[in-house]
Amino acid sequence: MIALVTGANRGIGREVARQLAAAGHTVLVTARSAEAAAEAARAVGPDARPLRLDVTSEADITALARDLDALGVLDVLVNNAAITYDTWQRATTADLDVVREAAETNLYGPWRLTQALLPLLRASAHPRIVNVSSEAASLAGMGGGTPAYSASKAALNALTRMFAAELRGDGVLVNAVCPGWVATDMGGPGGRPVEEGAASVVWAATLPDDGPTGGFFRDGRPLPW
Repeated sequence: MIALVTGANRGIGREVARQLAAAGHTVLVTARSAEAAAEAARAVGPDARPLRLDVTSEADITALARDLDALGVLDVLVNNAAITYDTWQRATTADLDVVREAAETNLYGPWRLTQALLPLLRASAHPRIVNVSSEAASLAGMGGGTPAYSASKAALNALTRMFAAELRGDGVLVNAVCPGWVATDMGGPGGRPVEEGAASVVWAATLPDDGPTGGFFRDGRPLPW
């Protein structure tokens, strides 16, 4: 089984890569710099392969898809890369340039990458796509804070639903996962261990063929949209 994890140089992404490798996957570890990807791959272990990828770069995504064609198949895509947890902003006064920048990584990046890698995913016998989201994207409890992050992740949730509906007939399971508040560089201190948050993502990446698709989960349990 071959899995690709974006933003795998630190935090949840690196731990997801480590857990997938421990479960027997060959893991393609991506980061915006080749050096960061290589360092992360060394930390993950011998079943990791480093790849440079900036998900906001159409050229990078095109080159990556071309390079991966030789593999012939991709079993798991984890769209983890994300930026801009903008706690300093409110919706009524938000800098829309910050919102646009967040959307490039948090929404358009996963969208472009998934489109580019779909031929390889469709070639898998057990294809899985996991979009790492956040409970901040839940409309049920949304307020006015973190507008760039919340709006871009809510849009990622919508994309999850659309891809799941379109790919159901191909056997591709597509789900959004909130890893919870995790003690990472983005989450800050006080969150739960990164191993627990990553396990929530790995659960969706390793679902059985009769598992759910088009859902929003944390720790294997549904969250309200």
